[in-house]
Amino acid sequence: MALYWKVRLISTVIHRYTRHNNFPTGDIMTTDHIKMLCDISELNSLFEESSIDNCLQKTVDMVAEHMNADVCSIYIYDENSGDLVLKATRGLDPQSVNRITMKLGEGLVGTALKELRIIREDRGNSNPLFKFYPGTNEELYEAFLAVPIVRGRYRIGVLVIQRKRGNPFVEQDIMAMKATASQLATLLEHIKLLLSTQQVPSPEPGITDQGLYRFLKGKSASKGIALAPAVVKKDIKHDILFRRKTFEEIFTLEQFETALKNTEIQLEDMQRRVEEKLADAASLIFASHLLMLKDQGFVGAMRDMIRIGENPPSAIVAIFLKYKGLFSESPNLLIREKVQDIEDLTKRIMNNLLQQVPEEAVYRDRIIIARDLFPSELLMLSIEGIIGVILVSGGVTSHVGILARSLKVPLVFIDEPDLLGLPENIMVLLDAEQGNVYISPAEEIVARFREQEKTRTALNERQTMIKGPALTKDGSQVRVMLNINLLSDMQQVSIDDIDGVGLYRTEFPFMIRNSFPSEEEQYFIYKKLVDQMNGKPVTFRTLDIGGDKVLSYYDVPREENPFLGMRSIRFSLQHEDLFKQQIRAILRAGAGSNLKIMFPMISSLDEFLQSRAILDVCLEELRREGAEYNAEPLVGMMVEIPSVVPIIEDLADEADFFSIGTNDLIQYTIAVDRTNEKVAAMYIPHHPAILRSLEKIARAGIAAGIEVSICGDMANQERYIPFLLGIGITYLSVDAMYIPRVKKTLLEIDIKEARARAQKMLAGRTIMEIETLLDSAAEEIKLPG
Repeated sequence: MALYWKVRLISTVIHRYTRHNNFPTGDIMTTDHIKMLCDISELNSLFEESSIDNCLQKTVDMVAEHMNADVCSIYIYDENSGDLVLKATRGLDPQSVNRITMKLGEGLVGTALKELRIIREDRGNSNPLFKFYPGTNEELYEAFLAVPIVRGRYRIGVLVIQRKRGNPFVEQDIMAMKATASQLATLLEHIKLLLSTQQVPSPEPGITDQGLYRFLKGKSASKGIALAPAVVKKDIKHDILFRRKTFEEIFTLEQFETALKNTEIQLEDMQRRVEEKLADAASLIFASHLLMLKDQGFVGAMRDMIRIGENPPSAIVAIFLKYKGLFSESPNLLIREKVQDIEDLTKRIMNNLLQQVPEEAVYRDRIIIARDLFPSELLMLSIEGIIGVILVSGGVTSHVGILARSLKVPLVFIDEPDLLGLPENIMVLLDAEQGNVYISPAEEIVARFREQEKTRTALNERQTMIKGPALTKDGSQVRVMLNINLLSDMQQVSIDDIDGVGLYRTEFPFMIRNSFPSEEEQYFIYKKLVDQMNGKPVTFRTLDIGGDKVLSYYDVPREENPFLGMRSIRFSLQHEDLFKQQIRAILRAGAGSNLKIMFPMISSLDEFLQSRAILDVCLEELRREGAEYNAEPLVGMMVEIPSVVPIIEDLADEADFFSIGTNDLIQYTIAVDRTNEKVAAMYIPHHPAILRSLEKIARAGIAAGIEVSICGDMANQERYIPFLLGIGITYLSVDAMYIPRVKKTLLEIDIKEARARAQKMLAGRTIMEIETLLDSAAEEIKLPG
């Protein structure tokens, strides 16, 4: 299925370019280009059987053949030295590989990468920027085409093709090479990271066992109940196995090779399962692992040590320590980020050699206890079959919880680091409905929870979806939209039961990956969502990271208060290249659809206008390229910072719609960190300042004739829905699990009565006074829940 979508996407791209450039659709070059791009998209098959050098060579051979080029070369950029190095070529002298280097901005190749632009010349050697290297045979070729290869903000290298005189490159070749470079970016990034050297780590301390607990109170982040043995997820530095220098049992080279083969099979199986479960994460997640299995500097070095007499497990530990130090000490951020990949791969090889239970079998049907988890780690654990998570710190907080809800994994936060010392496989009851954890629970507690779970299951089965449009008691229609974190969320509801997607949190495909997704990868994800909606509106929120939303592969500078720091639209405006890639992908995916784009965390009219200007630049670029795209998206903003409330009328004159993010609006207005358990009780949605701010925003939107929706947690909570309707908000965007309850609540509300109650609440001066009005309304209306 993954290959089907890739071929469909590539065919669409080629069809668009041939049509807009007046190429006949039956042209043999078009057929070759499509075949090449399909081959490139399946490049993982090359490194399953090849060394890195052979993989690169097969790549240039493939591109040269399909592009009818006399020369194809791959240059890889080394940030440490600032050099572009020729790593593979077809057509130039093979002795030039690893010998030709140039600085960023040097020659046509260096200029293409420095300026991140495609360079095409009919007579490349006559361009004053052209740099000639004697002995390469480059003087035989005139037509020149260089395409930079990037991953997010990082320069990977340059793909170059050349031809002899009289055979210039045309626009169709440029488009095909641009798409090819995008497909190659992931593979070449992993190859690049394996080409670095240096050393050595220092021994690291272990941990000590701590005493047991019977009952602990925490905070639920993803509801559910789980009863299972617990497994503490340790880093390698806490794993005694990797601090040993000698092993009693002697293993053979053949056993080592078998371990490598079994590791490869496991990784390929894991990749397949990721693709089946979450299309959002279906890039080559395990490409770096598979490449390292073929790398002579890593696995090859282990093999060399074994051949001269080293016991295989000792050789694995020695090379692991060398590479861990190499990666950890590198000044290159991307290389430092790959330490986790090395640790994971090494543990798999060691487990297979010692014939221990593989890690995924250890985790299957277990509750995981960990210090913290990145979203990408939680994703992999869910693939491995965990049934619950306990996190003992707030290092990576609420958005791991949001992802856990999408993955249907119960999760509780508990500030108790001593839990990391629990014995393996001790029985734990995780009550993520209430945020409670029971260690070695008594049988009567287990029996009670089993009975409660039966009751809860029966209630959920009876809570059926109200079909058709969402209506109030007096027949007024309310638009109930869906909040989406991952595409799999769409499986929880029928398209017929919602009025569209009111919030697609685009950061989650960024958070569950191990590198910035390219424009093409984002387009692939966004297009699937748009296609599923059958013309109903889809609202894309642009990248919203920072604060409690952490990317494992991006080294955010340490900030005293990340919630007030470089996050959300501020990040996007500072990294305009990433911002434009995302906007272009959204516009292309939204071609012919009911598309809405909104910018998060806008704090001023200036920020909104600046963001919209960048969107306008993307629209013009796509128009000039002749691409298929949505030329008239609705462009709106999240209202979640108090500074925009006093100027909301000015913003209503410029924006096409508002979406109120109540979570952050409450947090910033009353200065309460919603992820801090010590002040959680002060996080009060019905604070008078919040209710009056919401009414002012709604009034400004209505006066300007623009849509105003709520996409924060207030829209999920039945007690607040009458107030929201009473101030004129009739668009609610909620998580899938809440939609049946929200639609049922609406049937109990009369709009005229809701308006009268809202006015009383707006006149309230104290939190207690408003709370009394809320309770009274709930009783009169007989709200569910």
